[in-house]
Amino acid sequence: MPWIMDYKTHFQSLISVIHYRWLLLCTLLGLISGSAAALFLLALDWVGQTQQQHFWLIALLPFAGWLIGWGYFRYGKAANTGSELLFEAYSRPASIIPLRTAPLVFLGTLLTHLGGGSAGREGTAVQMSTALADQLNRWFKLSKTDRQLLLLCGISGGFAAVFGTPWAGAIFALEVLALKKMRYDAILPVLATAWLAHGVCLLWSVQHSSYSAGSLPDWQFSTPFWVISLGLASGLCALLFVRTTHFFRKTFALIPYPPYRPLLGGLMLALLFLIPGSLRYAGLGLSIIAAAFTEKLLPWDFLLKLLFTAFTLGAAFKGGEVTPLFFMGAALGNVLSLFIPLPMALLAALGFVAVFAGATNTPIACWIMGMELFGWEYGLLLGLACWAAFLASGHRSIYGNQPLSPVRRYIRHRYLLKSRAKQKGAYL
Repeated sequence: MPWIMDYKTHFQSLISVIHYRWLLLCTLLGLISGSAAALFLLALDWVGQTQQQHFWLIALLPFAGWLIGWGYFRYGKAANTGSELLFEAYSRPASIIPLRTAPLVFLGTLLTHLGGGSAGREGTAVQMSTALADQLNRWFKLSKTDRQLLLLCGISGGFAAVFGTPWAGAIFALEVLALKKMRYDAILPVLATAWLAHGVCLLWSVQHSSYSAGSLPDWQFSTPFWVISLGLASGLCALLFVRTTHFFRKTFALIPYPPYRPLLGGLMLALLFLIPGSLRYAGLGLSIIAAAFTEKLLPWDFLLKLLFTAFTLGAAFKGGEVTPLFFMGAALGNVLSLFIPLPMALLAALGFVAVFAGATNTPIACWIMGMELFGWEYGLLLGLACWAAFLASGHRSIYGNQPLSPVRRYIRHRYLLKSRAKQKGAYL
């Protein structure tokens, strides 16, 4: 029967990757991704502490911006697109990702955080991991499909190592890139690379942040309604962040000479940080994220973090978006505890992953990440929040050329059909 043959084909493709070559590749990728992420996290921790101890470093933000802009303009033009380079390499693998992408994004992110720029870290870890992983193609001479699998393994290894969430790292790689056409042969290599990279990172004595969502509340009929409401609010927050970031990028793109963009952006950020209380939105903001689970935050914390991060990234500073998204989500859940009759720590945990799900169009990976971070017993509530945020955020993403997921394609297809039917009726 046809369906039996389909499952037989998928099973054969799954087993085909259990080969000495992929065992060697996954081992190398795990060691490379885990070590690179550990080195980056240790350096970023030192930079963050240094910046907090020396307020005057904010004055160097324009100079740091100039160095970042000039470095990418002079040596990394192909790598300047950031994470979008990964989507380009996966969909149209014409050439290997330049090796200089790794040191450029590594140094650029450290300079951003040294000056107090509001940025994340996952984008740097993933770009470093995939750039280093793609160099293995020079030795192994992989085919197009095998090289795509190599990139997926690089993404999973970098993501898993930087956050300490190997299951989510593997799902994220499959969901963010390969969900348009599921690759069954990628499951085992991606999982193996994620877990090995996570273990290697821990061997470097890297400490990942941990949070507690408190105890589960008593289940009531209104609980799903409140959780979905928070998810919808998180999706709208994610949509606002995506649109604001794109707006600032388009605005700074009007400056013809690229090094001037982060120079001017750094000068404006340095002036903004002179406003009393604005330093709470500098850097990663890990202390504010932790506080969101235990104490009341300012009602506008999530919005100001959104604006500072969108401006920093829009001005061509380097770093990721995910940790600031965690900040926005946890702060949003914290302030919504004034209106939603659920524990504050639980709402902060739900917002923590829901805003991430809405901004990246990866609800499954965010759902898994939430359970890895907060506990598997929160699975139902986390799933409701992530899917509500995913549906509310629209098809836009922080990754400009991310392929549409099957759910997005179906919604868009139905919308186009209705639009064409209305136009046809109007003409008649």
